[in-house]
Amino acid sequence: MTTLKSKLQADLNAAIKGRDELRSSTLRLTLAAIQKEEVAGKEKRELSEDEVQKVISKEAKKRREAADAFAQGGRAESAEREKAEGVILAEYLPKQLSDDELRQIVAQAVEEARSAGAEGPRAMGQVMKIVNPKVAGLAEGGRVAAVVKQLLAG
Repeated sequence: MTTLKSKLQADLNAAIKGRDELRSSTLRLTLAAIQKEEVAGKEKRELSEDEVQKVISKEAKKRREAADAFAQGGRAESAEREKAEGVILAEYLPKQLSDDELRQIVAQAVEEARSAGAEGPRAMGQVMKIVNPKVAGLAEGGRVAAVVKQLLAG
């Protein structure tokens, strides 16, 4: 049985042997974040696959935000490195929903909320409660919220 964490560790070893500096540094930081999460709290514990996946997605999000910040600051080289690290981390995450798939799931949730009596922009909370469990890990929260707002407004 191979777990996501052991796959990361094996890929890190392969990257070190292959002298792939970008991949090895990215995987090292990710494994460090996982280990930090494991020792957080009162006692050390082993993270589940879902929790490891959440840590990886959090790390990927940090890379995207850093790349945007570097790009706005005129540091293209640093922005490119952050984007490359994000691409490496994306390999370990489930495939994200396409815009069409996301729009379809949100449209169903909007109809469900409307049938329960929720109308207009105030229904956003109810729609998000319906959508979030369905798209957990498959779409970023900001993307989901934008589609919900768009469908509720129009």
